[in-house]
Amino acid sequence: MASGIRDKVAIVGMGCSRFGERWNMGADDLMVEAFTEAMADAGVERDRIEAAWLGVFYQEQSTSKSGLPLSMALRLPNVPVTRVENLCATGTEALRGAVYAVASGAVDIALAMGVEKLKDTGFGGLPERAKGTFEDQWQPGFTPPGAFAQLGAAYAARHGLSIDELRRAMAHVSVKSHANALDNPKAHLRTPITSEQVLGAPMVAFPLGVYDCCGVSDGAACAIVTTPEIAASLGKRDHVSVKALQLAPSNGAEMGHASWDGSYTPTTRLAASRAYREAGLTDPASQLGLIEVHDCFSVTELVVMEDLGLSAPGRAPADILNGRYDRDGAIPCQTDGGLKCFGHPVGASGLRMAYEIYTQLLGRAGARQVGAPSLGLSHNLGGIPNRNVASVAIFGLNQF
Repeated sequence: MASGIRDKVAIVGMGCSRFGERWNMGADDLMVEAFTEAMADAGVERDRIEAAWLGVFYQEQSTSKSGLPLSMALRLPNVPVTRVENLCATGTEALRGAVYAVASGAVDIALAMGVEKLKDTGFGGLPERAKGTFEDQWQPGFTPPGAFAQLGAAYAARHGLSIDELRRAMAHVSVKSHANALDNPKAHLRTPITSEQVLGAPMVAFPLGVYDCCGVSDGAACAIVTTPEIAASLGKRDHVSVKALQLAPSNGAEMGHASWDGSYTPTTRLAASRAYREAGLTDPASQLGLIEVHDCFSVTELVVMEDLGLSAPGRAPADILNGRYDRDGAIPCQTDGGLKCFGHPVGASGLRMAYEIYTQLLGRAGARQVGAPSLGLSHNLGGIPNRNVASVAIFGLNQF
């Protein structure tokens, strides 16, 4: 019978590039920047890496369709490299590949890398992919802001909120993330904002204004994983253990019938339930020390607080306004600034979130450190509310 991966894998090194408008850097340069930090952190030789996973979504802009860019940029010792993509959960998918390889006993040390180079495309949001000749040249149009605006409207309708009440809570989400990013030199946007600015900003897709939307950027993040026994042999007295890593993709039910009212993300609820069970969490609201969630839009962060079981149904707006998810609140959220202030280089985001949890658990976050947390969670939501993949990973601090 399957027993899961709880405590079978240790993260012994992580690295993260500075995110932003890296005009003078290619995807290979960003990968080297993240890899150099991860290797110095892990204290292992390059030749001990036995397999690697590369997460990149827009291969047309960033790299090629194979794993070769990673192998060549890092001069890996001719080991297997697998290129993966899973919408906005692509970085977490790369981590999942490396973690499962170690947990299965197939390799002793594996590497996960996520990277994306988006600023050069010239798009203010995520680039549009060319459909080519294999698909219809016409399709019903939608935009991510439009899709997630509908999530906000449906949430407000279900819980009897006015749009003004919803927008006030959404504004606090953005203000909080910008405040956290001030203490993070790797963040793209490091400017404080006020609720008045958020509420008075130009509208993108009602009720989402400019400050409710994350932007795009360039960035990379990297993890080196191994067994707890090897971690101990490397002299790691403290190491971050992978407690759970679960993914749940849509199966079409959201679009197939009216059982889903559009006010929540069913996949997040499923992935969270599985992850909590795998990690042995019985009361995540009191057990988790911090979280990183997929705040592609401020309303997404608000809604998934309930999908993750951290706020009671209909209570997320009040909890947000009461500071529950502020850096000094009960469950600090986006302590590094989140997608809102890092931007969203798709392949890198999931690993960047894991990097923040890792840094906080080891007490290395400096001015943004939130005490001494022992458990953290990262969450991705790839796609749009009615067609997506959700990932939930739980990490814990283990001591030898």
